Amino acid sequence: MRELRIVGLLSRVEGVAALDPLIDRIVGSVNAVVRPRAVRDVLHGVPIGHPLHPAVVLLPLGSWISASLLDLVPGTERSARLLVAAGLVGTLPASLTGFTDWAELHEQQKRVGLLHSAANVAASGFYLASFLRRTPGTGRGKVLASLGLAVVSGSAFVGGHLSFRQASGANHTEHVPHLFPEGWQRLVELDALVVDQPTQVEVSGQPLLVVRSGDGVEVLSDVCSHLSGPLSEGRLVGTGADACIECPWHESRFLLATGEVVHGPATAPQPRFDTRVVDGLVEVCLPGAG
Repeated sequence: MRELRIVGLLSRVEGVAALDPLIDRIVGSVNAVVRPRAVRDVLHGVPIGHPLHPAVVLLPLGSWISASLLDLVPGTERSARLLVAAGLVGTLPASLTGFTDWAELHEQQKRVGLLHSAANVAASGFYLASFLRRTPGTGRGKVLASLGLAVVSGSAFVGGHLSFRQASGANHTEHVPHLFPEGWQRLVELDALVVDQPTQVEVSGQPLLVVRSGDGVEVLSDVCSHLSGPLSEGRLVGTGADACIECPWHESRFLLATGEVVHGPATAPQPRFDTRVVDGLVEVCLPGAG
């Protein structure tokens, strides 16, 4: 079975560079509004370990779908209007989380995300008009809600393309344990490592971030879980047990000692490798690999 034509259209949107000046202005506005990093981390979903946006969109979508179902049942006009209003209120957290994530994406993802956002704005406009036009004896409010549901359903399709075709919000290190060999693997001579200098070393085709501190060595996957940025090209932040590596692409921070996320936009931790030094040679092992 061949792909729907709309999928090809969305793929072409990914390459529309003419959208970039508008995108840059919107990104600047998002960064100006959502400034505290702790707030951005919450909106990204760092505390829950995956993006928050898919969860909070349940309120507007669920409310609006329910309102459309009630519109088919006589005598439920008041309840349907209440649900339309609840959905409109729910667009605020949905927009905040969505735009915060969107501002930290690649160019191609931002272009598709802009279309997703525009469709959501249009759907919200239909539902606002529906709320205002729900007067007794007329069906205008129901018709407007039906139009809104059609548009927001199309937006959900675009969001699916963004999430699953373009891997926005996905964990880009999930594959590492499946591709890395089990058991201890030779890494590098300890004396070849410079203290506190992030270094990339490949083992079985997998790039690893290696950081030496004295006689100790910390090793994480070098592929940032957010959007595959090379962590070895980033900078070290903090010292001792609090030492972190910061991704050079979107400034996600990971604790070297554990791989856990300290700051987003990443939400998934980095795979962390056990290390040992045998006769001056650093060896690594990834628990659960193979």
